[in-house]
Amino acid sequence: MNLKEIIFGNGVKSESRSTSELTGNIQDWLPIRSIINGVVATKDRRIVKIVEVLPVNFHLKTPQEQQNIIHYFASYLKIAPDNLQIRVLTQRLNMDAYTAKMRDYLAAETDEKCRVYIEDNIAEVSFVTENDTTTHRFFIAFQYEPNMRARANTIAERMNDEADTARRYLELCGLEVLEPDYADNATLQLLYEMINRRTSRRVRLPEGVWDMVTAVHGVWEE
Repeated sequence: MNLKEIIFGNGVKSESRSTSELTGNIQDWLPIRSIINGVVATKDRRIVKIVEVLPVNFHLKTPQEQQNIIHYFASYLKIAPDNLQIRVLTQRLNMDAYTAKMRDYLAAETDEKCRVYIEDNIAEVSFVTENDTTTHRFFIAFQYEPNMRARANTIAERMNDEADTARRYLELCGLEVLEPDYADNATLQLLYEMINRRTSRRVRLPEGVWDMVTAVHGVWEE
């Protein structure tokens, strides 16, 4: 049994009865069954691919560039999957790494005036982060459809082919589609942040998660 099976309930059983007989547990409401090559399999038998897109400011483009963006995006929509969604994930800005670095500077600083400035900077950044600052991440998501059967050996490969098509068209629009080194890792992290918007801000998936499931998530041991 691997960690993904534990998280997503893929055939996990208790000593006396199956998880389907247990009520009120996480697996009852969690809609995800598994992740395969960056493709999500849901419990209602849908296969879904999610890709993250870095946005551009349309209004800063020249009129010609704006026309090109409209043209290529319209071209993509003509051949895009029928069940295509554009999703936005809004979260408070995470400045933990910055404040941790500033605290390291504070611990090493001997000048009292500099220490006051560093403490003030940490307090201001923490206040702004908690009250005003948000980040927006943009995604496109689509599901497997019967007319996608050609051009690939497996459904996961076919879905990733569809993601490559989206990437090519969106790059013509000046948009960058992120390509993580390990798609399963990135998808698991994304789903965790989507399902646990508040908790994920303060509780990170432990680093040991990736060490425990290296072969499953595509990070193979030497």
